Amino acid sequence: MQVKIRKQNADGIVRLETTGEIKEVLINEDILHPDKESISICFRGKNSSGIVDLTPAEIEKVMASVRNRIHLIKGIKEYVGSGARRF
Repeated sequence: MQVKIRKQNADGIVRLETTGEIKEVLINEDILHPDKESISICFRGKNSSGIVDLTPAEIEKVMASVRNRIHLIKGIKEYVGSGARRF
């Protein structure tokens, strides 16, 4: 996973980039407040780690966007050890 962040500070706009591996996906349910549910994507890289929290509405937007473009992906290759595996 690659994360690109642009944030504003006193010096101007700072761009941060990091790569990492998704370690866990958590679904946070709140029985008392169902409108405050969230999905957390936890990642860890060599020198960085973080959590991306998404609301159900944001997940629906992402899923709809991917669903409309999934036909553009011809295949996925995973490079492990001595060669690639096709899924």
